[in-house]
Amino acid sequence: MRKCLIVVTTYKESSTSLGDDIARYLHEHGVACTFYQFDGNGAAENHFAGNDFVVTLGGDGTVLFAARGCACLGIPVFPVNLGEFGFIASIEKTEWECALAQFLDGDARIDERNMIHATLSRQSFSAVALNDIVISAETAACAISFDVSYNDMSLGTFKADGVIISTATGSTAYSASAGGPIIDPELDAIVLTTVNAFSLSSRPLVLHPDGTIGITILPSRDRSMILTVDGQKPVPLKVGDSITIRRAPHKVKLVGCTAEKFYGALRSKLNWSGGPHA
Repeated sequence: MRKCLIVVTTYKESSTSLGDDIARYLHEHGVACTFYQFDGNGAAENHFAGNDFVVTLGGDGTVLFAARGCACLGIPVFPVNLGEFGFIASIEKTEWECALAQFLDGDARIDERNMIHATLSRQSFSAVALNDIVISAETAACAISFDVSYNDMSLGTFKADGVIISTATGSTAYSASAGGPIIDPELDAIVLTTVNAFSLSSRPLVLHPDGTIGITILPSRDRSMILTVDGQKPVPLKVGDSITIRRAPHKVKLVGCTAEKFYGALRSKLNWSGGPHA
């Protein structure tokens, strides 16, 4: 390990000072560092090439940003949690030094997480997501209409506030808040969850990741619609657009995202419990 990029989240007060501490530590261990200032909306392209690994200082959103740029390059992400949940930013700020020493020594566990890839037929747009691809009206509380297929088999026409296509990793994010199932991140699955569907029969679907999901935008009262990648990259849609979503060819490498961390976050941060006092 000779070169590292440290992603500093500008809206986290402790991110800059912690980044300086980590840079000093890495310099003492022969690792050169550069910084990237992430404001929550950065494009993931062209920032990560040439680095041996990336340290993110923020919440899960900062990890999502780095994952989209690092996966295709095979660069591991070392995610230090300065946010609220920390499902994928699973290294707490009090333990970064011990975890980083293990990583530099080659003793840290590195998990690989599946991602999904979306393409839009009308324009030359494509993107990968670690958490989810969301199709919705641009403004809240506005229903849109769309057709959904899986492997060219119709799943029906829906009228809803939107639809979420998530990975197992993203099942604890927006999909969970919309009533979707929580999936162990080591499982290989894709989850389809509608948002406030105008039907009592609409239920989330857990799909095989080798399949292809197709979504076609139908005429709706609200014509301002968007596709959002990991909650960070909105792309405008219009009636007739077709979106194709399938498993991405590359996985992201995450340091320290163990099953113990995942289930610990479910208990401590989402209050998941079998008891009456969750």
